[in-house]
Amino acid sequence: MSYKNFPMVSRVIFGRGSFNQLSEIIEPKRLNTNAPFIFFVDDVFKGNAWLMSRIPLSYQDKVIYVSANEEPKTEQIDQLVEDIILTFKERPSGIIGIGGGCLLDIAKAVSIMLNNDGESKDYQGWDLVKNPAVYHVGVPTISGTGAEVSRTTILTGPERKLGINSDYTPFDQVILDPELTKDVPKDQWFYTGMDCYVHCIESLNGTYLNTFSKTYGEKALELCKDIFLNNTLSVEESQDKLMMASWHGGMSIAYSQVGVCHALSYGLSYLLGIKHGIGNCIVFNHLEDYYPEGVALFKQMKETHNITLPQGVCADLSDKDFDVMIKVALSLEPLWENAIGKNWKKTITPETLKALYQKM
Repeated sequence: MSYKNFPMVSRVIFGRGSFNQLSEIIEPKRLNTNAPFIFFVDDVFKGNAWLMSRIPLSYQDKVIYVSANEEPKTEQIDQLVEDIILTFKERPSGIIGIGGGCLLDIAKAVSIMLNNDGESKDYQGWDLVKNPAVYHVGVPTISGTGAEVSRTTILTGPERKLGINSDYTPFDQVILDPELTKDVPKDQWFYTGMDCYVHCIESLNGTYLNTFSKTYGEKALELCKDIFLNNTLSVEESQDKLMMASWHGGMSIAYSQVGVCHALSYGLSYLLGIKHGIGNCIVFNHLEDYYPEGVALFKQMKETHNITLPQGVCADLSDKDFDVMIKVALSLEPLWENAIGKNWKKTITPETLKALYQKM
């Protein structure tokens, strides 16, 4: 049997205030004074002196603000890459993503595409990237997506929503500073935290499960229960633990795979532009047939934090719309195989998926 030989994030720093060490971490990687560091920053931090004053800019370095209101698109990545190539004399020394999953995915995708020809849509899939990415650093400012640790960067392309899954995708360096998550709005905190929770449930209940995934998944699940069901944690403890739950949840799917919820959520996101965290919540709420215990616990967490999910997001859709979502969801074959097994096509039919979408 042949085992997967997975890359990991090669360097990681954890601790409150560790963001202040960004300069000393990246400066040795500077190629020369004409090869800039490009900082992709979530535009919610525009005018936020507490964070922005700590970004170490010198020489040709540049901050590019990006909105995370929409999920990253392949055409957006191609445009950013083209702008960088046209603006600077030399390839960047490094790409630094500061923000949530969207910003981290953008940083990963741009760093790959700066060293690989063609369009980013050509690399959506598994192991299609030929050349190593430019040096890239991830600084999450919200916890849960696992984007800081995963070997994929999720992009919505012209045909589908699918990651660039490759050995060159993971960050070279990650800075885990829980202090950076202090201003996350409550709903957003819950939705993104639930992305982590769903990673655990799908990984731990999947047919791809192995001891590597299981060890990380169980730890992440234990942390999620502590964070979302225990009222005695301090704000700081909760922030620290969710940042580590996100890391462990991301690791749990590195060596296994996600499942039903993510497959359906990609369909919602592709057609309706619903963001990943909230999309997962909308879908997972209706998956008691697949993950009975996980969904029961999710509903308890939702109640504990007084979260109301959007209703009827699929109420006005045409048959054609449903077909588009179903096609996207069914194209994610490894997810279904992990969730249901090798013969998943016998039970997962377009009709099955349409009935699920109609409940949402």
